[in-house]
Amino acid sequence: MRREEKAQVIEAIQAQLKETPDFYLTDISGLNAEQTVKLRRMCFDEGIKLKVVKNTLLNHVIKESGNDELKELSKVLEGNTAVMYTTVANAPARLIKKYTKETKLDKPALKGAYVQECAFVGADKLETLANIKSKEELIGEIVTILQSPARNVISALQSAGGTIAGIVKTLSEKEN
Repeated sequence: MRREEKAQVIEAIQAQLKETPDFYLTDISGLNAEQTVKLRRMCFDEGIKLKVVKNTLLNHVIKESGNDELKELSKVLEGNTAVMYTTVANAPARLIKKYTKETKLDKPALKGAYVQECAFVGADKLETLANIKSKEELIGEIVTILQSPARNVISALQSAGGTIAGIVKTLSEKEN
């Protein structure tokens, strides 16, 4: 690969990391064409970009970033590496679990991940990454928590029969 081509690839990786800062490093070596197509289709359906990269070029981008947390991932850049870029922090972990369960294969194997500005190194972190809540899930939980007291008051007011005396009685009971 010529120097100009390497520079273009490095720029492309840097641009992708700015667009989608959460990513997973995986090993997909050993998958045949049919298995790879299925994995790529699943990634596409989940909004995950799967790219095979040269370790030396990715390592160059990591070192150039100046991010100490990100530099932790340099340790896993051996053998074949595919990067799963994502906007949903737990989507690749869930996809890996689903794919390995459906195909009964041990690939793709998680090497490491950079999610929510934290580095996760090793395949043993897959379960932890799969359990990270997405932004949408957290917002849903917060909305549910905030709605609960209001629902209780509305329910109590409705059960009071709609009379002024019943409403006053219900509100005075809520204060105690």
